[in-house]
Amino acid sequence: MSEAAHDVTLSHQFDDLVQQRESAQLGMWLFLVTEVLFFGGLFMAYSLYRMEYPDAYAECSKLMNMSLGALNTAVLLTSSLTMVLAVMAAEQGRIKALIRWLIVTIGFGGVFLVVKAFEYHHKFVEHLVPGPYFTHEVHNREACQLFFSLYFAMTGLHALHMVIGIGLLSTIAWMASRNKFTPAYNNPVEISGLYWHFVDLVWIFLFPLLYLIGSR
Repeated sequence: MSEAAHDVTLSHQFDDLVQQRESAQLGMWLFLVTEVLFFGGLFMAYSLYRMEYPDAYAECSKLMNMSLGALNTAVLLTSSLTMVLAVMAAEQGRIKALIRWLIVTIGFGGVFLVVKAFEYHHKFVEHLVPGPYFTHEVHNREACQLFFSLYFAMTGLHALHMVIGIGLLSTIAWMASRNKFTPAYNNPVEISGLYWHFVDLVWIFLFPLLYLIGSR
């Protein structure tokens, strides 16, 4: 029997670890393409309504807390760095460093969600939640409610992906603590990193669209 046949990390349907890794990467990229299409519908709706109500959207954007948005942007960019360091540690077989960087990345994800929770609370206090309790004084009430409907839909969906990502990285950290990864086998760490970077990238688009258009 070949050496690969004795490797417990090699699934039976693959010839070797290289083929298994490439298949895992392809599967994650295909999944991320579906995610792009999913978020793309919301971005398209936002773009169409923004072209229809440019002045109202600029006015509503000024009601956003740019400081909290910028803070969360910095937090996620830093978390992408720590995720890269986690993947590098996995590739080098440094398990303790891998666990440490995963925990730091999870911590940044938690900070992002806490900041977002404070921001949501502020929107409720200021009566900026679309519906019968939307009582904030604006020039175009209907268009502003459209803006905040998309704001809650887009950022809420993004936050859900963050929660999933935290759960995913927590599982990877647990697996690492059980010595499941080696320099030759670290596919789950790598594809989890791809997912995390995608979630961060979505926010890079959300931040200017929702927070910065009112500054012009």
